[in-house]
Amino acid sequence: PPGVALTTTDSVAASMSATPGGDSSATRLLVFGAGAATVGVIELVRRYYVKRPPALPPGYVVPTAWKYEEGKMGEGSNRPAAGARAEKPLPRGDHAIQLYSLGTPNGCKVTILLEELNDLKGVEYDAYKISLKNLDQFGSEFVAVNPNSKIPAMLDYDVSPPLRVFESGSILKYIAEKHGAFVPTDPARRVECFNWLFWQVGAAPYIGGAGLGYWHRSAPVKVKFAIDRATIEVKRQLAVLDAHLRDKQFVCGDEYTIADMAIWPWVMCLGRWYKASTYLDLPSYAHLQAWYARVDARPAVQRGIRVNGLGPDQVADRHSRKDFDAAETNKPAGESSTSK
Repeated sequence: PPGVALTTTDSVAASMSATPGGDSSATRLLVFGAGAATVGVIELVRRYYVKRPPALPPGYVVPTAWKYEEGKMGEGSNRPAAGARAEKPLPRGDHAIQLYSLGTPNGCKVTILLEELNDLKGVEYDAYKISLKNLDQFGSEFVAVNPNSKIPAMLDYDVSPPLRVFESGSILKYIAEKHGAFVPTDPARRVECFNWLFWQVGAAPYIGGAGLGYWHRSAPVKVKFAIDRATIEVKRQLAVLDAHLRDKQFVCGDEYTIADMAIWPWVMCLGRWYKASTYLDLPSYAHLQAWYARVDARPAVQRGIRVNGLGPDQVADRHSRKDFDAAETNKPAGESSTSK
């Protein structure tokens, strides 16, 4: 009825057996009108009877409005803001294509394509290593090329003014179309190529820094729920790819394309870098493994993963094919190649 007063305490709510009364220690919830009374009861049930999931750290409650706490939420690049943090120029070489990158899977996609074009058409380029540890991605000129402060980023000086291209999928598409290679000319197969290119772009976060790569490999706290969730999604993606490759040499049939170049580095990193081959049972994906071996055998792929790389045979900055010979000469004795 209008004017009803609902009075409760935690013990009353927990037992649902106490009689409403005037306990002075109770939290009093006053609602007016029959409709409002119903809302009040629903709120009480929600507050006391809806089971809350466990939290890490224990007792953590998601705030109504999130606030950044300086120094308590990770250092380095983890800030909820965009833009340059320092004035820093980018180097420039002699070639039309100037790439600013790092030998992560997203960086390797582009350098594999450029090395394939070097074999096919003699295309040359300059590639400069961007140190994420040193926060090069937040330098003023890098941010001017990619406002999202992520590698890879590229400038094409064949265009005036120079054309910026960022996001790995966009760079692959742009370079392949510019040089008329590694994208099918048949309209239907061309669409299929882009289907799989952008499938990979959408799938990568579940493998990398927002998914398995972080929670399974890098996170300071091992959270079973997060690891299981990422693992389930990664194995689902592997199953999708394995089924698709059942009767195909490459992702788009018998034609090697930028779709293969985009997907291969991420499959590579699961085994070589994340050391998750046994964990994910990678050998069980037989069709995927056969495709992987075919791509892995290509000389341009092996050179591409060394450019701006992280291993002992890295080519930190690449300006010509001769840089690979120099890297081999300077490699410490006894060091194994990152490509093995």
